[in-house]
Amino acid sequence: MAVDDLWYLRKRDAETGERLRSKRHGRGKRWRVRWDDPDTGQPRTELFERRADADRHDANIQADISRGLYVDPRAGKLTLADFAEQWRSTLLHRPSTAERTERVIRRHVVPVLGHLPIAQIRSSHIRGWVKDRSTKLAPSTLAVVYFGTLVPLFNAAVADKRIGTTPCVGVRLPEIDDAKYYIARPEEVHALHDALPERYRPIVYLAAGCGWRGGEIFGLERDSIDFETREVHVRHQLTVVAGRTPYLAPPKTKNSRRTNELPTLVADSLRGHLETFRSMPEEIDDETDPRRPIRRPADLVFTRGDGRPIHRADWSYIWRPAVKAAGLPEGFGLRDLRHYFATVLIFGGANVKTVQLAMGHTTPTVTLNTYVGYWPDAVDQTRTLVDSALGCTRVVPTGTGK
Repeated sequence: MAVDDLWYLRKRDAETGERLRSKRHGRGKRWRVRWDDPDTGQPRTELFERRADADRHDANIQADISRGLYVDPRAGKLTLADFAEQWRSTLLHRPSTAERTERVIRRHVVPVLGHLPIAQIRSSHIRGWVKDRSTKLAPSTLAVVYFGTLVPLFNAAVADKRIGTTPCVGVRLPEIDDAKYYIARPEEVHALHDALPERYRPIVYLAAGCGWRGGEIFGLERDSIDFETREVHVRHQLTVVAGRTPYLAPPKTKNSRRTNELPTLVADSLRGHLETFRSMPEEIDDETDPRRPIRRPADLVFTRGDGRPIHRADWSYIWRPAVKAAGLPEGFGLRDLRHYFATVLIFGGANVKTVQLAMGHTTPTVTLNTYVGYWPDAVDQTRTLVDSALGCTRVVPTGTGK
């Protein structure tokens, strides 16, 4: 490593002893820093106008090399927007997760930081990003975007030797309101059930009585229900991504592939639905095994009136009026019925492992972190607890089968 003066030669005048001027004297940047890239062995250079800046850069390069933190300065000239696109395209994500990641980067990362060369981004920029996004996102959502996308993005830049250290340090996020989920009362669950069109009513009891996610419900096939053993099986989920028709995909996590006990009310509701609404199996892409995607007839339990899979856009128009009619808060969704199921088990005395398995959480820690504020002590079976909350039998309003 060395600092060269490009305006003067090393050779000196024989008479005066002064260094001779070079051909580029007075033109361009005067000082050049030279070093060898420790990863490739290739020579590297950078030019500076002032000697002090050149000496500082030379010292930084030497220090980074000795500490194993060297990063080629040219690598950091890539903008964050360009690097984010490279990073996103290499992630091993489910299509729905990939779509969500692309949307987060496009909406929340690129507009604020995307134009900056990645090596120039400092913690102050990240703090400014937090301040800007906090005016547009709820604290809990901001935390998801920060820890789920921005932090991994800069960690990848470090691993890729685009930058030496991540700027996501010393950054404070807004405090998250520790308010608990809205937990519906049993009569509200029943009211929501009654407010839906008849062909969709069992969805409420399946979510509230078995804790299923929306995709799991809409991907349920008839042969996954066993009325004799009173069990229902999560084998896949219906997934919707932009540019594709709905298709079957693996459940959210390995533990999401599970078997739930079928409470009496849920079983009766499903049985009546299957007797009333009979539709022909619909051809659909099945990527439950991503290595062996197939197209096959799917005998879905819940479909649109024309027998096709339920798209989330269709479901929104069906669901929102029912929520309003039932007197539930705006934004109340199937996930809230899932929380209802969990709290029924907890208050009934179920232990952490029971709730984890019933909910399909990856670990008991996830269950505890989500519902720790609700927990008493005791153990019981999920079927009995749900039957106690919603009732074993009920005269279900019937209509014309629409």
